[in-house]
Amino acid sequence: MTAPDRIEELLNATKTAFMNGELVRLKLGGYHGAEPDLKSVEVKKITVKDGDKFSFTYRYKTRDIIKNFIQPEALALLRAALKDEFSSAQLATTGFDMVFERNGLKIRLKRKEVAGREAPSTDHNRAKNRPLDGTDKPWLKALGIAGKDGIVRNDAQDKFRQINKMVEIFAPLIQAIQAEQPLIVDMGAGKGYLDFALYDYQVNVARRAVGIVGVEMREQLVADGNATAQASGFDGLSFQSGSILDFDATGADAVIALHACDTATDDAIFQGIRVGAALIAVAPCCHKQIRRQMEAGQPDPHLLPMLRHGIFLERQAEMVTDTLRALLLELNGYRTRVFEFVSDAHTPKNNLIVAEKDGRVGRDRDAVLSQIAAIKTMFGIEQHYLEGLLGL
Repeated sequence: MTAPDRIEELLNATKTAFMNGELVRLKLGGYHGAEPDLKSVEVKKITVKDGDKFSFTYRYKTRDIIKNFIQPEALALLRAALKDEFSSAQLATTGFDMVFERNGLKIRLKRKEVAGREAPSTDHNRAKNRPLDGTDKPWLKALGIAGKDGIVRNDAQDKFRQINKMVEIFAPLIQAIQAEQPLIVDMGAGKGYLDFALYDYQVNVARRAVGIVGVEMREQLVADGNATAQASGFDGLSFQSGSILDFDATGADAVIALHACDTATDDAIFQGIRVGAALIAVAPCCHKQIRRQMEAGQPDPHLLPMLRHGIFLERQAEMVTDTLRALLLELNGYRTRVFEFVSDAHTPKNNLIVAEKDGRVGRDRDAVLSQIAAIKTMFGIEQHYLEGLLGL
């Protein structure tokens, strides 16, 4: 059997499963085409107003894009993709699995029978498994996520998914705080997407009383946020105007900051450390302060071939900045984790530093200070901005 014949066999099996309601999923992997950051494509069957369609989910490094196609279009796209762009595919149906592998001109196709598997629902409008209960809420409408009919707008699906993902991450962190009614301070709150979502979840889903204060410089956003909180009946949510450093965070159990630019992230970390918050969680944005020092300083000569490329310098500045932040948090008694927290096309800066107060951390002060000094010397850094805030 020739290579094109094997591709056609896989496509015919996919088409038959689609038509008979037996398609579970088709996943294409091993991408080596020209599309930047594309990782894989997942295909399933959906039922919409104008009939059954193939739904393609294009999974990129920082976002997902969904496109729906009628059968002839879908099969043509799959044929071209399997021929030139993807080296593997896994077809799952209710009766069998089929694995496609291409290595150069050689193609292997394996089939394995299965039993007892059911096809997933094809209802495109079925309820999603999301932390937020319902979408007909004043705050979702006020923030432009839902329309007047209470349904999430098509152009806000990514934002709504992002908000739910943030709630998934932050809810257990808040749950772990021992305070009976935790006070959460969001530094640089902006429009308050996270604040509204987290308050809604904590009070109406988790049934736990919390207080949330969003700190924001722009007075109009503060006024809008307070009006929306009042209209939503969120008595424990409020917004205050001011800068991060000037705000009195006394009593805060959690200090968070999402995409506060450059050293504003350090201002938020300092506030959390200063008041002894049980939780400090920041998603940094920009790393200009350290990058400027790396450009002007004298890093280890072994690093010069890498740092002379702007894109690599930027990535190294990001890594070094956040590593020093994590070490400085550990120095002050926090257990830290750094991980990627959300995938969104409009949020390329998506690393989250989570620091939880732990008295056992930071006791070996000299060792941590030595690590900080070694990193600074290696990259030609005089002082991290957060060191100055902490008086180091």
